[in-house]
Amino acid sequence: MIPPAPEAVPANLGEAQRPPWLLPLLAVMILALGFNWPLISLGVDAIDPVWLGALRVLVAAVLSLFFGVATGRLGRPHRGDSSIILGVAVFRIALTIAIVFTAVQFVPAGRSSVLVWTASLWTVPMAAIFVGERMTPLRWLGLAIGIAGIVSIVEPWRLDWTDGGVVVGHAMLLFVALFTAGVTVQLRGHQWATTPLDVLPHQLGLAAALLVGCALAVHGFPHIDWTWGLGLNVLYQGAAASMFATWAQSTVLRHYPAISTQLAMMAVPVVGLFSSVAILDEALTLAAVVGVACIVAGVALGLWDGE
Repeated sequence: MIPPAPEAVPANLGEAQRPPWLLPLLAVMILALGFNWPLISLGVDAIDPVWLGALRVLVAAVLSLFFGVATGRLGRPHRGDSSIILGVAVFRIALTIAIVFTAVQFVPAGRSSVLVWTASLWTVPMAAIFVGERMTPLRWLGLAIGIAGIVSIVEPWRLDWTDGGVVVGHAMLLFVALFTAGVTVQLRGHQWATTPLDVLPHQLGLAAALLVGCALAVHGFPHIDWTWGLGLNVLYQGAAASMFATWAQSTVLRHYPAISTQLAMMAVPVVGLFSSVAILDEALTLAAVVGVACIVAGVALGLWDGE
């Protein structure tokens, strides 16, 4: 039996209606996504990139399906949430994973995480135009300092721009950042008919089907030498970086402005950079340290001035 959908939930809930666990949820999501970047790099060394993404989302879809059945929340998607199911499944999950997992073969994991999370830059004008969010002087200052930090970490002056793989990889990641920002603004402006938890199995199921089809078309059937480490890698990516992170971002964006949330999400590449240094032995330059300091300062200003 499919439970009736609750009344539509306003997209912009006031501060008094925000649960106290939202900021801890945001912090855990940032850590989960940041730590995932070196795992992606390790995963594509063992599995074709699109198949790695497909397996990751398949794990997330199965887990969310079991959770929906166990809690009695699984039912047909509400018509009012169809646009957000499509937006997240196609652009935020399937297309993003297929492109990022391919690009990480050409761009180091730490730098890749930075480039993808330049989505914060695109979210600012989109949120101001489409959902009417305003930019205060502190937010502008935090954004500017964060941008300076991103440029410092990427160090474009040190890249070999004559290498086609480097150019294409960076372009792919910046493209992902652009439409990720669009989905972020869509989530913020959406009038929910149900909840992010109710639509999660449908989003992940559709994304998994798209990625499996894409993986078959690009790579054919997979040939994988499974190990315990590789299995745990895929399990973490599916459970933490896909199922949990997809739900958490949608939940946070129901309560907090897209601009404030994206400024906070600029901390993801900081975690990704240090995780990549620790796990993959990527170099940590002085420019990267300065960049991290700038991003942390920008995030702090954005959160301090958050609504």
